[in-house]
Amino acid sequence: MNNSQLWHKYPLIKTQLERVNHCIEKTIQTPYTDLEDALITMADNGGKYLRPSLLILSAQIASGKKEVSTQIIKLASSIEILHMASLIHDDIIDDSDKRRGNLSVQAHFGKDTAVYAGDLLFTHFFDLMLQTVDEHNYMVKNAHTMRHILNGELGQMAERFNLKQTLDDYLDNVKGKTAALFKLASEEGAHFAGKDDQITKEMAAFGENLGIAFQMIDDILDYAGGKKLNKPTLEDLATGVYSLPLLLALNKEDLKERLVPILNKQRMMTEDDMQNVQNIILDSSIIDESRALAQKFTDRAIANLNNVPSCPSSKLLIKMTKQLVNRTM
Repeated sequence: MNNSQLWHKYPLIKTQLERVNHCIEKTIQTPYTDLEDALITMADNGGKYLRPSLLILSAQIASGKKEVSTQIIKLASSIEILHMASLIHDDIIDDSDKRRGNLSVQAHFGKDTAVYAGDLLFTHFFDLMLQTVDEHNYMVKNAHTMRHILNGELGQMAERFNLKQTLDDYLDNVKGKTAALFKLASEEGAHFAGKDDQITKEMAAFGENLGIAFQMIDDILDYAGGKKLNKPTLEDLATGVYSLPLLLALNKEDLKERLVPILNKQRMMTEDDMQNVQNIILDSSIIDESRALAQKFTDRAIANLNNVPSCPSSKLLIKMTKQLVNRTM
């Protein structure tokens, strides 16, 4: 696996993420060649190990030490494996042929192998949990997180083509499909390394706030990241998945009057129709308003970090948080 170059610029967690990389590489080994090839391809496709990084840095903050235990490494690995599994299944559901700029597992190896690969990763996640977590409360938290992720996806599906969807509906779904795993990573790292309830509580809140801001920025970049909408965004519009900029635009009467006739075409929208939706949003103040909302949750995340012990790890998390909200891709 070749991810290690991605964290060379973060010496504080470089060694720890190399251990995570090794753990994942060892865990996903299987005697079934096609399946192993699919898993290795997914692992090699440019994942930045953001969630394991959150878990490790949270552990360092809670313990006050740079070095982390084998338990923390396995927890960080389990979080990434769960994330990989969810991405594979997302691509199957969306029939996406690209993931992180490369062929998706389902496009490369076929849907059958992709389903098995995702299922196998879920079993690896549970295996690592059983090896690592000896507290019933945190076994329950992991199970609830998986349910929360699924509920977020189901909630998004239930809101398809709903022009009356509210910001609260959107936030409920984002808290599940994206922020739940950020929250679990930050909470588990702090809890299993430090056992300080207040630090654990702040890190859990940090993870959720960061996860919400992260998804909002993704939604913004779907509309403002290029002159034309990318394929996943076109597919979302065609299937009635309305993200933050579009929902905010639908709350403005002048924009709503222009957007509703297009959106009412639903699956009959042409690519030109969808590009027109982008133009309407970009010609308004919606992107700035969306960024302001993302900044609000970013500020909350940084406030959470200001409530834990100041150290190199907390300072790096603040830096990473600011970079994530200001990213352009």
